[in-house]
Amino acid sequence: MNKYFHLDELNTNIRTEILAGFTTFISMSYILFVNPNVLGAAGMNQGAIFTATALSAAFGTLMMGLYAKYPIATAPALGINAFFSYSVVIGMGVNWQTALAAVFVASLIFILITIFKLREMIIDAIPSDLKFAISSGIGLFIAFLGLHQGGLVVANKSTVVGLGSFTTPTTWLTVIGLIVTSILLVKRVPGAIFIGMAVTAIAGLVTGLIPMPHHIISGAPSLKPTFGVGMEYFSHINTVQLWVVVLTFLLVTFFDTAGTLVGLAQQAGFMKDNKMPRVGKALMSDSSAMLVGSILGTSPVGAYVESSAGIAVGGRSGLTSVVTAICFILGMFFSPLLPVVTNQVTAPALIIVGVLMAQSMKRVHWEKLEIAIPSFLIVIGMPLTYSISDGMALGLIMYPLTMIAAKRGKEVHSIMYALFFIFIVFITILNVK
Repeated sequence: MNKYFHLDELNTNIRTEILAGFTTFISMSYILFVNPNVLGAAGMNQGAIFTATALSAAFGTLMMGLYAKYPIATAPALGINAFFSYSVVIGMGVNWQTALAAVFVASLIFILITIFKLREMIIDAIPSDLKFAISSGIGLFIAFLGLHQGGLVVANKSTVVGLGSFTTPTTWLTVIGLIVTSILLVKRVPGAIFIGMAVTAIAGLVTGLIPMPHHIISGAPSLKPTFGVGMEYFSHINTVQLWVVVLTFLLVTFFDTAGTLVGLAQQAGFMKDNKMPRVGKALMSDSSAMLVGSILGTSPVGAYVESSAGIAVGGRSGLTSVVTAICFILGMFFSPLLPVVTNQVTAPALIIVGVLMAQSMKRVHWEKLEIAIPSFLIVIGMPLTYSISDGMALGLIMYPLTMIAAKRGKEVHSIMYALFFIFIVFITILNVK
């Protein structure tokens, strides 16, 4: 084990790696409960999603540990799962089976562009400022979703949105969870998000606002309602609108994962000459996980920033990821707790993850208007249009225009000009009634 994972070379040991793997799992285990809630809004079976989430996370994380040998975990990504449910299924009226087929198609393309190293080419073509803006915008969108689901922000005819009512008892569960999670994060307590969710759930159970579960441990829920559905509906991807959905799944997952991988590699000290060693294997691991996830029945899988918790306690090898993967497999047997994890329990997690993702904004060159304007449109566009893809479109359309106006048009990569036209078509399609 020491030889395979190069523990001595990385100045780590088995004990540290096990602790790091468990820490990473605790930090991101909330996705087991949040993902079924988010995708459940699309009409999908929450039990099946629970199992699909655990298995896809375990597979991708195991690949990352054994093949790429990185202490980086993967799981169905927050933000893109919200796009799946609220933009594609609810917003566009696409049934979840076809939306799952779109994820399947996107994952196939993902693997192809990884094999031919096109992902690396595209990473180089997209300006770093826009990558950071996309990550931040998704964070704001997730936070807005959490604020709304938790009852802190509600619709208001006079002002579009407004502060929720604190006379609603369940809203206080969100407040309690947000305060507890925030304090734990500030004090750098490992698993702060998970602990915050647990405290919120316990408060709900004690007060009777959340029904008491009949069991805690049981067999993993069946995958039958979702398994293979994406492949069965493959032929339904036959309109321009659905191909735009496929492209959006591809682009959002691409940008989010690429940024996360680079950020975690920098934190762990893996970057050499501004390049990430074994990046091809890391990219193949997450793209394979996305394919497996689409077959099992969940939204796109990507690298998780919460892996930073494991890295922070000393995780440096693939053994960390192997331990995290084992924890996800064991986590499948706690599905009876699903009814306990209500919107008010998951809302603080969404808000806090939004805070973590929004930190990427500090890396945007706001002093340069040709960069600031498209970046701002991406960041603010996602939550205000309640759509990740629309926010991306606003910024990626504006970017070539502002760069040309600044007489920097030659600095814009040809791929960016191609995306300019692609997103104009995208916006046009979405507005055709």
